[in-house]
Amino acid sequence: MKLVLLGTTGYHPNERRHTACMFLPEAGVALDAGTGMFRLPHHLATKTLDIYLTHAHLDHVVGLTFLLGIAARTKLDRITVHGEAEKLAAIREHLYTPLLFPVAPNFDFKSLRKEEPLLPSGKLTHFPLVHPGGTVGFRLDWPDRSLAYVTDTTATENCPYLAAIRGVDVLLHECYFADEQADLAAKTGHSHTSAVARLAKEAGVGTLVLVHIAPHSSDRDPIGLAVAQKIFKPTFLGEDGMEIEF
Repeated sequence: MKLVLLGTTGYHPNERRHTACMFLPEAGVALDAGTGMFRLPHHLATKTLDIYLTHAHLDHVVGLTFLLGIAARTKLDRITVHGEAEKLAAIREHLYTPLLFPVAPNFDFKSLRKEEPLLPSGKLTHFPLVHPGGTVGFRLDWPDRSLAYVTDTTATENCPYLAAIRGVDVLLHECYFADEQADLAAKTGHSHTSAVARLAKEAGVGTLVLVHIAPHSSDRDPIGLAVAQKIFKPTFLGEDGMEIEF
């Protein structure tokens, strides 16, 4: 299974990264719909597209407005956006108001179910996370591999979502701040480097990929990758365009 990182920052794009969007071409599944969504047509491998939203903050959903052009260029048979009901309602009412966007969406909105089917022969489940406005994380399982995506929350040891991510082959976890800004991470509902690495180690995951990096710096490594690797060696810094086989 291939995972493509289309956008790996939060809040706003910078010269190095676009906002959150992860894509699994073989499954036809996108996780979040930030500005990185514009890259999706180059990676499509199915005739259907399912987009799973963690929450409705603009840096995670603004790419939904790109779908009009994507649908016209790719001739997809179906586009479905999945999310919590109140978040989908907010998107339909506000993001697609004619005052902001002139064309009504021609795809389906569906509330998240306890378990969603995935191609091929997999399933997606979600679990609650703590963040202003509310958000969820996702776990994706196939018979021989697994992936978890956690963004916009504060990583702590023995956190409530530990069981939901335990043992996955790949954990995509937000790491907005370096350790020097740990207090700001807690204040804003985000995570810092060493806390995420300790969580990955505690959860017994195979590989940790740090994403949703703060956009205030376009440096190659603004969060201190070496700090994470001292705690949990198989840690990588997610970059736009990175492809991960798992």
